[in-house]
Amino acid sequence: RPFFNFFFKGIILEYVQGGEPKTRSIDLLDLRPDTDAIALVEEIGKGEPLITASCKEYIIHLVRRLQEKLEEKEDHKFYLFKVLRAHVLPLTNVAFNKSGSCFITGSYDRTCKVWDTASGEELHTLEGHGNVVYAIAFNNPYGDKIATGSFDKTCKLWSTETGKCYHTFRGHSAEIVCLSFNLQSTLVATGSMDTTAKLWDIEKGEEVVTLSGHSAEIIALSFNTTGDRIITGSFDHTVAVWDVGTGRMLHTLIGHRGEISSAQFNWDCSLIVTGSMDKTCMLWNAMTGTHIATLTGHSDEILDVCFDYAGQRIATAAADGSARVYNAETKECIAKLEGHGGEISKVCFNPKGNRILTASSDKTARLWDAATGHCLQILEGHTDEIFSCAFNYEGDIIITGSKDNTCRIWH
Repeated sequence: RPFFNFFFKGIILEYVQGGEPKTRSIDLLDLRPDTDAIALVEEIGKGEPLITASCKEYIIHLVRRLQEKLEEKEDHKFYLFKVLRAHVLPLTNVAFNKSGSCFITGSYDRTCKVWDTASGEELHTLEGHGNVVYAIAFNNPYGDKIATGSFDKTCKLWSTETGKCYHTFRGHSAEIVCLSFNLQSTLVATGSMDTTAKLWDIEKGEEVVTLSGHSAEIIALSFNTTGDRIITGSFDHTVAVWDVGTGRMLHTLIGHRGEISSAQFNWDCSLIVTGSMDKTCMLWNAMTGTHIATLTGHSDEILDVCFDYAGQRIATAAADGSARVYNAETKECIAKLEGHGGEISKVCFNPKGNRILTASSDKTARLWDAATGHCLQILEGHTDEIFSCAFNYEGDIIITGSKDNTCRIWH
């Protein structure tokens, strides 16, 4: 029977067909607190043979849980819960597992640490890299494995539970600066300064394929939700779309006039958004590789871009100290997030899509209303620039990672 997982504004069906794990997402973008859940599931069931009578009750339950989330009050104020003197050198990245029960921090001190969110206690120190641990990730939604990518040219796969290293993936000839698991948790992808990306089999611990074709460093990569495509963004000003099964390059997204800083698929895999040092953000058709729109307005390099979970909005963060929100449908700028006193290196939506979090070199993180662009809260206290920030899946806990060697948990 299919396994159901839900995210804001949608349900993921995971099932096995011909021995192959498959996933399909059903979007619920129009779901409101007053929608008739039973009628909605009946309607979805008509077009989705995987939803059998035996699953319907469970799906109605999931839809009602989503509706409860939509109704929750939105005036949550975050307070500093704990300062973790996490590392002896600056942090590079922070990431939550799916439930938010634990998170990881990577550092220039060559380690990655696993933390318990509720207590702020350190659970494991993942040691073994010979240089900066730059890229880190959980294999969400499962969260039982962690991947770390290092300037020592290797990627390591670890057990979240025990902290033991399962595999060390060797093969890159320069620093690994980005990595990602596919949603199915069968592969991990690494992007390197050696101009290639590699896909590795998690179970076997072996390289599956090398993605060659860029003429400069790869600094961003992202799988789509179905796991059959991956994109890589490079300093060569292009983004490549690859077929995961064959390792073949399907499209090259050409149009940016500067290095790519960030690239991402939307949830239903129909769109790709790219951010560049040329001060623009571009939207592309993921199937055909054609350019749809150029989102302009920033006066300096765009350092990060992201979609909300529903794929309705795009947020951009730039070196000009502002962030912007665009409507993915109309391509219009709907909000300007202004107030930071330094460049914004990271931007993310909360899972519900109504809040945006930004991290800046001005030593603060800020929380914004995604619809109006109003600043709701300033998270102050770090003594140096903030490189990384993340929401947990519930959207009620934030972590910030800074050059001041600490990580802060905000409730």
